[in-house]
Amino acid sequence: MTQAAQLIPLILALVLSPLVSAQTYRKGQHVEPAYEGWRQNEDGSYNFMFGYMNENWEETPTVPIGENNYFSPGEADRGQPTHFLPRRNRFTFEVTVPADWGEDEELVWTLNVNGVERKAYASLRQDYLVDNMVIASETGSLGAGTSSPESRANVPPVVTVQGDQVRSARVGEPVSIAAHIWDDGLPEADREPTIAAEDLKSRMLRPPSRVTVGKVNGLFMSWNIYRGDGEVTFDPPLPKPWEDTRTSANSPWSAQWHPPAQPEDGIWEVEATFHEPGTYVLWGRADDGGLYHDAYITVHVEE
Repeated sequence: MTQAAQLIPLILALVLSPLVSAQTYRKGQHVEPAYEGWRQNEDGSYNFMFGYMNENWEETPTVPIGENNYFSPGEADRGQPTHFLPRRNRFTFEVTVPADWGEDEELVWTLNVNGVERKAYASLRQDYLVDNMVIASETGSLGAGTSSPESRANVPPVVTVQGDQVRSARVGEPVSIAAHIWDDGLPEADREPTIAAEDLKSRMLRPPSRVTVGKVNGLFMSWNIYRGDGEVTFDPPLPKPWEDTRTSANSPWSAQWHPPAQPEDGIWEVEATFHEPGTYVLWGRADDGGLYHDAYITVHVEE
C-alpha cells in the first residue's frame, strides 16, 4: 500500500469526526417541537399537526404537562406526548381547533428539555396545508416532488385495539395487547433481494443518493410510551416509528429493513411489561409506509 493510500483513512477521520461530534449526541440535548402543518375536517374545524426532533440518540426525556411542556393560549394540555423518543418524529399528534380559528391566530407548543426552551408556532398559513401526498413525501415514502398512481390512491390503515382502552397491571407482569389493522395494500411493500456481504459493505460506505429521508414501504405496527415515567419492554421487539437511519436498526428508515410478515387474521399481538409503577399511555401506530393511523391505551401499573 502506498503512503498516500495509507493516509486516506486518517484524512477521512479528521474531516468527518468534527461533523459527527457536532451533530450527533447520545444525551443532554434539547427537544425541538415541530409544527408539521394543518388539514381541515368535514365539520369545518382544523387539525394542527405536530412532531418533534429529539437531538439525542439515546436519551428519551419525560416532560410532564406543566411549565416545561404546554400549549398556549388556552389549555396547556392538548394531548401532546410527555415521553419523547429519540431523533426525528414526524406527525406525532394533532390538535383540533374550531372552524372560526382566525388566519392570524397562532397556537404555540412550548418545550423545555435539559434547560433549553423551544417553541413551535401553528397557524393556518396556506403554505402549511397538508394532504396525504405531503405526508407520504415528508416521511420518506416518496422522493421529493414525486408521486405515483398507487401513492395517490393510498388511504391510511385503520387500527382497532381489541379489549379495554383502560387497563390495570402489575410491575413485571406482561400485558397482552392485540390490535386489528385493516389496510388497502398500498403502497406495495418494498421487497429487496438478499444482498451479498461485499455489496452490503459497499452500500454502507456509499453516501445517500436522495435529498430527502428514505423510508421502506410496508405495513407494520409499533407500540411505544406516549405518557409515563418508567421503562416498558415489548415482546416481540417492534419496529421503531422514529427515523433511525442506522443499518439494521429495526426502523423503516434503516438500511436493510424489511416489513414484517402480516398476520393472516389482521390481528397484531404484543406483550408489554412495565418495570415501574405509575400511569402510562401507550401509543400504537399502524403505518403502511406512506400513511398511518394511531390508537392509544391507558395502563395503571401497581407494585
